Amino acid sequence: MTIWLRLFAVSLFVLNVMTFSGQADAQNKVPSSRAEIGLSFAPVVKETAPGVVNIYTRKIVRNRRFMPFADDPIFKHFFGRGEKQRENTRPRKRVQNSLGSGVIVGASGIVVTNEHVIQGGDDIIVVLSDKREVEAEVMLRDRRTDLAVLRINLEGERLKALKLRDSDTLAVGDLVLAIGNPFGVGQTVTSGIISALGRTKVSRQADYQFFIQTDAAINPGNSGGALVDMNGDLVGINTAIFSRSGGSHGIGFAIPANIVRNVIDNAIAGREKVRRPWAGASLQDVTTDIAESLGFSRPRGALVRVLHEKSPLRKAGIKVGDLLLEIGKRRVENSKEFASRFANLPAGGSIRVLYQRSGKAKAVDVALQPPPEDPPRNLTLIKGYGPMSGSMVGNLSPALADEMRRDPREVGVIVTEVRGGRAREIGFRRGDIVMEVNGQKIAQVRDLEKVVREAPELWRMVMKRNGRIIRSNLQSY
Repeated sequence: MTIWLRLFAVSLFVLNVMTFSGQADAQNKVPSSRAEIGLSFAPVVKETAPGVVNIYTRKIVRNRRFMPFADDPIFKHFFGRGEKQRENTRPRKRVQNSLGSGVIVGASGIVVTNEHVIQGGDDIIVVLSDKREVEAEVMLRDRRTDLAVLRINLEGERLKALKLRDSDTLAVGDLVLAIGNPFGVGQTVTSGIISALGRTKVSRQADYQFFIQTDAAINPGNSGGALVDMNGDLVGINTAIFSRSGGSHGIGFAIPANIVRNVIDNAIAGREKVRRPWAGASLQDVTTDIAESLGFSRPRGALVRVLHEKSPLRKAGIKVGDLLLEIGKRRVENSKEFASRFANLPAGGSIRVLYQRSGKAKAVDVALQPPPEDPPRNLTLIKGYGPMSGSMVGNLSPALADEMRRDPREVGVIVTEVRGGRAREIGFRRGDIVMEVNGQKIAQVRDLEKVVREAPELWRMVMKRNGRIIRSNLQSY
């Protein structure tokens, strides 16, 4: 009996050794299938990391030391105008540096990043994964999505570019990796899942907000980096974090790949700005009370509140009070989602929109056309001796109103730039809308030019600034 027990113990020991050896081999084995990727993210990182770059920008800031009494005769008498004083009033240069991340999306050297990463930079340097540094040129900036497209030239060398996935196929719970350069420490990879889709009211940088939320750690410096899936495809560009301390709290946001793709396509087409379709509508979210009155079990869709007379939605037959439910067979949860999806479609052609009116659903094809330049903007620099001299103004067409983020139904002449002169002294701002001068309605630039020619000494002006009416009496020179 003792011999059998000894044989059993020896057999059990051998079995344990073999099992441990097999587990060790499995841990050291490189996964060869999607099922085995659960053991390690290393294959995905190895495939995607070369396509993620670091971005540094440099800005030269010139400061002049201001000495308020430098020209005072008494000051000169006691302190003179020696070399040291002249040196103190010379412009001083200092370099401001900022850093972020970027993603190679074109093998010829096309890189996408956040617009805020390169904002204000005099020089933009892209650092590849092999530590090479290359100066980049800006192909296109799009502040409305907080994206920028860059180009680097490596004399014909083909780079590792990430493939963009259809971000509409993502689901909450999908595994993702965030790759970037947090805090400037170097390329870093973090893992997590997609926590939510279609997040709005996230970023102050972008107008169109329809973000992917992830718990993969995103920190300062990750902006512009890659959010990739387990196939190594790019699903989003990391752009923001929700944090009170500046560090990651497990809530990060990325711009979906479909929005990124549209900006890249416009850059490759050689456009200076993104050509977007225009809805010409003001929408509102559906509340619980509205949902109940419409027969829905929960709030969903976007309610049409206002339609511009030239709106393509209106031309397709949609009316005020209609409820927009789907765009291109994609369900719409709220007004922000509809606006973002519509504006980030390629301009040209049409899209199917499902809406409900009086309890009945109907689908129509809506034209994907840019906002009309009607009337032409007629940008004009105001000269002369009036209070608006030094300001650039234009006709408030739907196209210009869209660019200036103003209601296209507003009437008046909008200030697009303040270059100097009396306008700067008085305090005119970009976006101010001139509605009336000395009792004359100012509907177009020619109306304002007429007032300038009349050269009145007193300008009794009615303006709108940030939705507020301002009345003021201003003197000419």
